[in-house]
Amino acid sequence: MAAVSGVLSGERAAAQLRELGVPLGGTLLVHASMRSVGAVDGGVRTMVAALLRALGPDGTLVVPAFTPENSDTSPAFRRSVHGLGEEAREAVRAAMPPFDRAATPAPSVGRLAEAVRLAPGAERSGHPQTSFAALGPAACALMARHRADCHYGEDSPLAALYGGDAHILLLGTGFDTCTAFHLAEYRVARPPRRRYRCVVTTGGRRGWWEYEDVDLDDSDFAALGRDFEESDSTGAVRTGLVGAAHSRLVRLVAAVDFAAGWFAEHRGERPADPAKAVRT
Repeated sequence: MAAVSGVLSGERAAAQLRELGVPLGGTLLVHASMRSVGAVDGGVRTMVAALLRALGPDGTLVVPAFTPENSDTSPAFRRSVHGLGEEAREAVRAAMPPFDRAATPAPSVGRLAEAVRLAPGAERSGHPQTSFAALGPAACALMARHRADCHYGEDSPLAALYGGDAHILLLGTGFDTCTAFHLAEYRVARPPRRRYRCVVTTGGRRGWWEYEDVDLDDSDFAALGRDFEESDSTGAVRTGLVGAAHSRLVRLVAAVDFAAGWFAEHRGERPADPAKAVRT
């Protein structure tokens, strides 16, 4: 049955993704706004299928599966308890469910990412706050290593994506959502660090776990991305429409390498600040 006029079909979506440059047989990390894409015949599952079709049978699709909702050091927690007294804050903490790699939803990352996480055969990494999910032949290998005290560094799927020369698709989103930039925060000299807390299950019991990691800060990612795109002379950033969404296809290695130099120039040696914007 033909798609309704003005509604994006899966076939057309796959064609637009190929026109944008999605690599056949490659690995693709996707940040998506389905609202920006517009109406899709068959909804978000059609878009997932279109991405897999564009990648081909040897390609692997990766998405964020973040869970800031189980942390009391995250902006999500601060928003949820804003204006509450200490007793009410403790009630919110007490109600936080522990992270379950198989079952914990990731509502903050959007419909497409959740559709990938829930798809048959999807693999998910094990970090209790910043996990990723993947579909495809490389999914298991990419998700296998994610140390629980390393959000986005060398022991995370982002480092594996860097090593595999992956691409990033910003599908109707801006560089402010480009998680790969966080890997560069680990690659500057003496990155500032801070404490994080979240709810986990240990030995079958719910409990709080506190750990130290790099002080993540995405507040300047939009400016970083603008400078990266404007300075690009190698074709590391390609732009085009997918449905109604202005989208970018980005070489992950180029983005991370540029970001490491940009941070050294624009941030310098700054002190850790737990109040900075961060998605964990």
